[in-house]
Amino acid sequence: MKLNLKKPIVFFDLETTGTDISKDRIVEICYIKVLPDGSEIEYSKRVNPGMHIPEVASAVHGIYDEDVKDCPTFKEIAREIANDFEGCDVAGFNSNRFDLPLLAEEFLRAQVDIDLSRLRAIDVQVLYHKREPRTLSAAYKFYCGSDLENAHSALADTRATYEVLKAQLDHYSDMENDMEALSKESCFTNNVDFAGRIVYDENGREVFNFGKYKGMPVDAVLDRDPGYYGWMMNGDFSLNTKQVLTRIKLRGIKR
Repeated sequence: MKLNLKKPIVFFDLETTGTDISKDRIVEICYIKVLPDGSEIEYSKRVNPGMHIPEVASAVHGIYDEDVKDCPTFKEIAREIANDFEGCDVAGFNSNRFDLPLLAEEFLRAQVDIDLSRLRAIDVQVLYHKREPRTLSAAYKFYCGSDLENAHSALADTRATYEVLKAQLDHYSDMENDMEALSKESCFTNNVDFAGRIVYDENGREVFNFGKYKGMPVDAVLDRDPGYYGWMMNGDFSLNTKQVLTRIKLRGIKR
């Protein structure tokens, strides 16, 4: 089924040095930008992460230090990538919990101003797990009827994600071919920050989703315990979480 697009959508996948959103770095980024007329633009770039790629990560994606030593850093290509993402919807496989948060961190480190939280995000893994809990390879087999070759190659995984979403729309008659609806169905929680440390409650108010203040409104906590802001800003939280926390704090000061 052809996607019903009102704006371009970017299917993307990252290969990284590991799974720690705050500390790990991108070693390869690939995406397919699908335009409303169905035409596609492919982009694939290996990235020098500026750190050693652990052997356990290389064993998964096959990218080693030697492979990226002459590649650009993310900072050198960040603006180009941001321009391609601006004004689009985004989609990936496990992207809401990993790829988007890590990409947001990389943009912040590169000091490139793009607010990924404003983009509608469709996570094909979430849609799949809500319907048929499996991996991407199994999803491809189930929905597309063939084996996924070159799994863990970023471009192959990106292409498979695109094909799976189209096949999901064919498979489920009650799945709406609309990016707004798919974005909403992609969410398990209503996150404010990508890491899910701050979420919206049922009344649309930002509340902490961890620790001693879990479930309590962020602005109320910052008023009652100002030191908590400093603790979080100095703690091992993602840059995006700190950015969201600061935005809420400054909003309270302006009131």
